[in-house]
Amino acid sequence: MKRTLAILGSEATPGAGFRLGTEHTLDRPVRAWLNLRPSEEAGRRWAIVTAYILIQTEVGKAAQVAKEVAKIKGVKSAEDVTGPYDVIVKCEARNVDELGRLVVSKIQAVEGITRTLTCPVVHL
Repeated sequence: MKRTLAILGSEATPGAGFRLGTEHTLDRPVRAWLNLRPSEEAGRRWAIVTAYILIQTEVGKAAQVAKEVAKIKGVKSAEDVTGPYDVIVKCEARNVDELGRLVVSKIQAVEGITRTLTCPVVHL
């Protein structure tokens, strides 16, 4: 079974040779780069993509954003932090498309978020 990767945006671009708006067949090195691994749920043939999402918020909204984002299905943890980003989220999705939908339609819809940066986990 071949898997394809639809490049969602510059943050999802895995490296040279991948262009926005295109699809690519995922070979083993790319699947490894994106941390695709078998699901722990019995009987499922999906892979899991793990990512950290760095979130900037409006002033004074970090704690509320972290609390709201933590309630979203697929989010494993959400912590408010100090530094250039206000909240760091760890999430899992079945594939890169689902990860994109999670970020764009659910996480970015939370009131108080001004910017997100999605960082897929890799094992080099």
